[in-house]
Amino acid sequence: MLTALVAGVTFGLSAGFSPGPLSLLVLTQSLRFGAREGARVAFAPLITDAPIVALALALAHGLSQTRNALGTIALVGAMFVVYLAWHTWNAAPPRVERALDEPPRSLLRGAVVNLLSPHPYLFWLSVGAPSLSTAAQRAGVLGAAAFVFGFYLCLVGAKVLMAWLVGQSRGWLLGRAYRWIMRALALMMLIFAALLARDGITLLSA
Repeated sequence: MLTALVAGVTFGLSAGFSPGPLSLLVLTQSLRFGAREGARVAFAPLITDAPIVALALALAHGLSQTRNALGTIALVGAMFVVYLAWHTWNAAPPRVERALDEPPRSLLRGAVVNLLSPHPYLFWLSVGAPSLSTAAQRAGVLGAAAFVFGFYLCLVGAKVLMAWLVGQSRGWLLGRAYRWIMRALALMMLIFAALLARDGITLLSA
């Protein structure tokens, strides 16, 4: 069980701190609305990953059929990330009076980004599902639970830490600096959108 926990922690930290659309959304929501909204994005995998894990376990032996679904998801995800990049590029420096005019909807945005990104699907199909099966074979239900607990504790925890660190420096980043940072993040989002689109085309043409 300890081995399964360590494996889950390792994969969770790697996924939590790795760059990607969800991490960028954590940063942008933290800058626009504060650390609490960035942290809400971090909890999105807890909502969306259950069907992804179930799908990965069910289709672990049918990758040839899964590629088309992953490719379609990647292309839709790329379009949604472009939409988020547009909003990020045009984001004005945060003001208290804007809070009621523009609800953050951070958790919803995070859930949509995570659900439309092929990264969690690819992780669970290629690494997560086999590791979970191995943990279950070696330590039963407790081993599988230890792997899942370690993975999501560190995945969410890493992104919450990112949100907190950005939130602490948010007061220094207003005005022109804020605009340039948000536009840099928007450009990074466009890069990830291009990578998602490339992955989608590759999966569909494979």
